[in-house]
Amino acid sequence: MKGFEKRLKRLEELSEKIHDEEVDLDEAMAFFEEGIKLARALETDLAKVERKIEILVNQADSEEEKPVLELFPELDSGKDQE
Repeated sequence: MKGFEKRLKRLEELSEKIHDEEVDLDEAMAFFEEGIKLARALETDLAKVERKIEILVNQADSEEEKPVLELFPELDSGKDQE
């Protein structure tokens, strides 16, 4: 995850640079383009982590137990009553 934190920090730096009044439009556009690429990569990484968490949360404790397909099934108790 070290790479994730580095990229997130770089995205924050780019945001600060874009808001700097001394930066000209061409530089700001280059920073923005880099920021968009970083944001998309970070979003992809977060989606991967989210999928891993769902798998871990839904792993059955024993072979007889069926995995729960929802992250918080207790919040959706009304579905079974329909």
